Amino acid sequence: MPSLLLPSAASDTNQIVVLISVLAGAMVFMEYTSRAPSIVEFRFAAPFNRMKFGFGAVALLACCLIMRGAETPGSWSVLLTQLSGGMAAALDFPYSPVRLLLSVLPANLSEGDTQIIRLLAALCYGLSMVMVFVFLALVRIWGWPVRRGAFNVWLNLPLFDPTGGGDVVVRLHRDSALNLSLGFLLPFLLPALFVVLVNFFDRSALLSPQTVIWIIVIWAFVPAGMIMRGLALHRVAELITAKRRRAYAKAEDAFQTV
Repeated sequence: MPSLLLPSAASDTNQIVVLISVLAGAMVFMEYTSRAPSIVEFRFAAPFNRMKFGFGAVALLACCLIMRGAETPGSWSVLLTQLSGGMAAALDFPYSPVRLLLSVLPANLSEGDTQIIRLLAALCYGLSMVMVFVFLALVRIWGWPVRRGAFNVWLNLPLFDPTGGGDVVVRLHRDSALNLSLGFLLPFLLPALFVVLVNFFDRSALLSPQTVIWIIVIWAFVPAGMIMRGLALHRVAELITAKRRRAYAKAEDAFQTV
């Protein structure tokens, strides 16, 4: 999307990106049409993956329109810039992830570029927070993932080995806590990784419009996706615990009847 919408993108880059996108789409299509699971988690537990893709795509499109509006303003770019300005006013405070991301930018960066990055960071981080809260509401209020039917652990967690040792519920709670911890910490740790990358790669390439958009979207949505995964694993552990209690109660009733 950045290669197709931004006017500064080269034609050769557009062709390469379109080819990669077609290959990625084919892989996702084959994954979802196959009966046996492979690597995609929660494949049959909508809307987990749909939310991550949808919110990420909306954030990416909004960032492209804002970045494009800096050169050729339009109605959508102006509207999104104003919306991002409101989010920046709310999220850009001392020790916040947005402020930390801005603190690692090069000192010689122009004021206009810094302001655009501030708007993009606030917009993406705000959308990622909305995504997490919407998913939390789906879990706690609408009973995801068992509202529409039974939940199959093997189909939805193909990379999780239930025979790997230890109690399944304990392992799920441990993985959930790990994902939640990393999800909350990564927005503060990833800017430090950007400082390291600046020393190994060309600074002008890292600060190009396409790269900036992808870095900000990844910075905001990878941690949010890990928080969602932590919430989902915790929910699966609760379902397994509830099923065990029902099985134990049924066995106890059968024993007392005998």
